[in-house]
Amino acid sequence: MDLLLILTYTAICVFIFKVFRVPLNKWTVPTAVLGGVLLIGAMIMLMNYNHPYSERARKYELTTPMIPSVRGRVVSVDASPNVLLEKGDVLFRIDPTPFEAKVASLEAQLKSAKMDLDRATQLARTGAGPKRNQDLARAQVDDLSSQLVAARYDLDETVVRAPTRGYVSQLFLRPGMMAVNLPLRPSLIFVHQEADIFTGWFRQNSLLRLEAGDEAEVAFDGIPGQVFSGEVDTVLPILAEGQLQPSGNLQTDPAGPGRVPVRVRITDPAFDKYRPHLPGGAYGQMAVYSDHFHHVAIMRKILLRMSAWMNYLFPFH
Repeated sequence: MDLLLILTYTAICVFIFKVFRVPLNKWTVPTAVLGGVLLIGAMIMLMNYNHPYSERARKYELTTPMIPSVRGRVVSVDASPNVLLEKGDVLFRIDPTPFEAKVASLEAQLKSAKMDLDRATQLARTGAGPKRNQDLARAQVDDLSSQLVAARYDLDETVVRAPTRGYVSQLFLRPGMMAVNLPLRPSLIFVHQEADIFTGWFRQNSLLRLEAGDEAEVAFDGIPGQVFSGEVDTVLPILAEGQLQPSGNLQTDPAGPGRVPVRVRITDPAFDKYRPHLPGGAYGQMAVYSDHFHHVAIMRKILLRMSAWMNYLFPFH
């Protein structure tokens, strides 16, 4: 981005020297160079601090690793890759045979336990049997009822369903494979069809100029020549380099200075026709315009558009 500004100034100087026939001597050339250093240096400092720019922006998607609650052999895979599914649609099925057998066994035991409870209750009522037998029979019924609830739950979990509206991408699961819950090993990754997350990673130098509600613009490498307007949604309050987790090691600082993650909401209506064609993980550039030195923002906007047009030169960019 700064290189574009330098090249633009150089082109202007060449134009002036050619059109106005300015002689090249020991006064004019150093004056142009020194003037460029001072002018461009000041403009870059004002622009970079007050209107931050990130060459690292990306579209993110929320995903869920689908780990079944029960383990077993996959008998069918109902989902198709990259086909939109509604909440509750079947993703895949696990062989229900052992779980059905468990439910049938518990249902039979519960039926017998209820008959034992009825007999114990009648004997206790007439005094022909101790009340303790009735209590033990009732406890047996309650225990079997709880086991039956858990067994039916496991049986229902042999059918793995979509948690929300979304799709499965890169589907490698096939019938005959084992789906396991321990160790934690996802059978597939479910991509939620929710609001897109656009995040730019900004240097910490401009942290005081990153605020929610500020105007923002995004240019994607995959959509050359286009710049889309939006606004800052959130400036995340923590960096990955700043987290601490309990472990057996003392705190160290092996990481360098991290970048501030800034989420932007694209509000430009023109983006709607490109949205379906922009995959998750798409890379781009992002600029945020603060209220400070707002007259300098025009330079940032021009440079961002020049950079967006350079995306057409992908073999050299």
